[in-house]
Amino acid sequence: MKKILTLALTLGFALGTLAAPKKVVMIAGPQSHGPLSHEHRAGIMLLAKCLKEGAADLVQPTVVTNGFPKDSSVFKGADAVVIYSDGGGRHPALQDNNLELLSKLMDKGTGLLTIHYAVEPTTAKGNKEFTAWQGGCFETHWSVNPHWVANFKKLPKHPITSGVKPFQANDEWYFHMRFAKDMKGVTPILSDVAPAETMKRGDGAHSGNPHVRKSVAAGNPQHVAWAFERPNGGRGFGFTGGHNHLNWGNDDYRKTVLNAIVWVAKAEVPAAGVPSKLTEKDLYANLDNKGRKPKPRSNPGPKAGSEFTSKSPKPVVSSKILTKANPEASLTADLKGAKELHLVVTDGGNGHGCDWADWVEPKLVDASGNETKLTAIRWQHAASGFGNVQVNKNCGGKPLRVNGNLMEFGIGTHANSIITYRLPKEHPYVKIVTGVGLDNGGTSQGACGNVSSAQFHIFTQQPRFAAVAAAVGNSAPASRDPEDAVKNLDVHEALQAEVFAAEPMMLSPSNIDIDHRGRVWVAEIINYRGHRNKRQEGDRILILEDTDGDGKADTKKVFYQGRDIDSPHGVCVLGSVDGKNTKVIISAGDKVQVFTDVDGDDKPDKKETLFSGIAGSQHDHGIHDFMFGPDGRLYFNFGNSGRQLKDKDGKPIVDLAGNEVNDSRNPYQQGMVFRCYLDGSGLETLGWNFRNNWMVTVDSFGTLWQSDNDDDGNRAVRI
Repeated sequence: MKKILTLALTLGFALGTLAAPKKVVMIAGPQSHGPLSHEHRAGIMLLAKCLKEGAADLVQPTVVTNGFPKDSSVFKGADAVVIYSDGGGRHPALQDNNLELLSKLMDKGTGLLTIHYAVEPTTAKGNKEFTAWQGGCFETHWSVNPHWVANFKKLPKHPITSGVKPFQANDEWYFHMRFAKDMKGVTPILSDVAPAETMKRGDGAHSGNPHVRKSVAAGNPQHVAWAFERPNGGRGFGFTGGHNHLNWGNDDYRKTVLNAIVWVAKAEVPAAGVPSKLTEKDLYANLDNKGRKPKPRSNPGPKAGSEFTSKSPKPVVSSKILTKANPEASLTADLKGAKELHLVVTDGGNGHGCDWADWVEPKLVDASGNETKLTAIRWQHAASGFGNVQVNKNCGGKPLRVNGNLMEFGIGTHANSIITYRLPKEHPYVKIVTGVGLDNGGTSQGACGNVSSAQFHIFTQQPRFAAVAAAVGNSAPASRDPEDAVKNLDVHEALQAEVFAAEPMMLSPSNIDIDHRGRVWVAEIINYRGHRNKRQEGDRILILEDTDGDGKADTKKVFYQGRDIDSPHGVCVLGSVDGKNTKVIISAGDKVQVFTDVDGDDKPDKKETLFSGIAGSQHDHGIHDFMFGPDGRLYFNFGNSGRQLKDKDGKPIVDLAGNEVNDSRNPYQQGMVFRCYLDGSGLETLGWNFRNNWMVTVDSFGTLWQSDNDDDGNRAVRI
């Protein structure tokens, strides 16, 4: 019985992995608001891109822009509908017969997810339906729409929170929704206590009412995102954020919605959530033309939680960490001989929400004691973690105010930030004198403002940052952003390191090779050990190319994909000038195979086995990559799990020394290093007794170099 149950579970898992992706219709409403606000089209396309790259086996997005599609056949077979648009009377779901169309879909169990203003139908039309379909909606004279920093410290256990870490974001978070009676079927996903400042507006349809004021005064948690399970099995999700477009750059903010889309479509959310990576270029793509098109900042400065690297110049002076209890200080820095001036603000180590920061009455002083206001000098570059760097205003555009006192002049910003000046060669300044302080625009924001903190630094050389994720509690896990990874490298001053390609263009690379055209070939592992059946189509060999010469890969081709190369640990490309008869040697599992592209179309036309019988499949101590040496022969190795080498027919290989190649200690043992001719003949065993030797290479003198992994530490080995 136990075996039958195990078989049933195994078959169920296999069939589940083969299930067709769920169809998700993603609707972007017409243009609305100013630049970087209500970017419905750009937001929907960004989310769809992330789903295509990180959850293609789970959901298949179909994007519709500028409102509901004219042809309703797009909804045929839809498992979920996502709407990101304006609401109220402009809600696309309320136009024409769209509400009736949605009703038919909802009756079939189709999922519904609405983002930001789209959570608001009208009291006369849509409230009853939206509450029944997604468990709640914005109701005028009941709900409110203030801008505030919500801090989601605790997340419920739910598929939508898979892989989501606590986070905070400044957005137009609507709250005090009209939920289903007794919250039946509703699970709050993102909740926080709204600060008193959210109630500073008078009563109105969206601004305030006695009911919400009572709730805020009582300190009740306000639910700004929620999941809903309908009695008919359909699912819904409401997400009130999404006003500020750049918030999609927050990994946890974005993952919450990506997970929710998968969940409402009734696909299985991955245990670590839907993976996605965005660049600043991605965030600024597909924006509506709203008179002025924002451009990415070329040097946005330090990110949340940034630290100065060990190679960064030291600040000339730094303040103590300022808090609401001790919000101000003064700094003086020597500028003699300085060519640059950098004013930096970093958060106090607890994240950077409400860390509004002011450089108060900063002055440059010459040798005679004459003073020049720094605000009279134009900076070369400035970047603020929130809002804008502004002269004589705080980052939100209001008067500078520290500890309740109005400042005569100064510069407002927000941690983390940097302001850079280039000083004239013959400048007369000998020092800078400035006050520093936490602006009341941040410290007055209730619970968030109570934990405002920042530290001020003055540099006379460009600081270098090692960015890490914003701290959660007492932990600060390393950032997984590829640009941050490069910043954290210790690179010799004569070298330069840049990102050529990163996730999601490729996943889990184990080995690369570069052909004569400068293209990078990647052995991409997914089906390895505990994940060996995760990609049913098999692992891949990719070709990445920089076509525009900017040093970044911009195109990707799949040279080969199949279960016969699962867990590839090596790729070696032997090309030709015309691209024809290119041979690609792939080390994977128990074989070494040669794939030949006869016609030059970057697809293999034939496959041959070079070596077989290698142990250590699904083990990183098995067969590794091949290298074409200066003598025209192939060099390669395997670790101590490789054990033996056989020919294409499975017969044991006898090397040129007359020894059968295995680890029986007669005479060879453990990991070994080899070379042979291109057809596999003339094999020589060049070294042995290694633990897990990787990446053998040979220099022009015939000396072999490889790494070797040992429990006591790694080492480089010269043979």
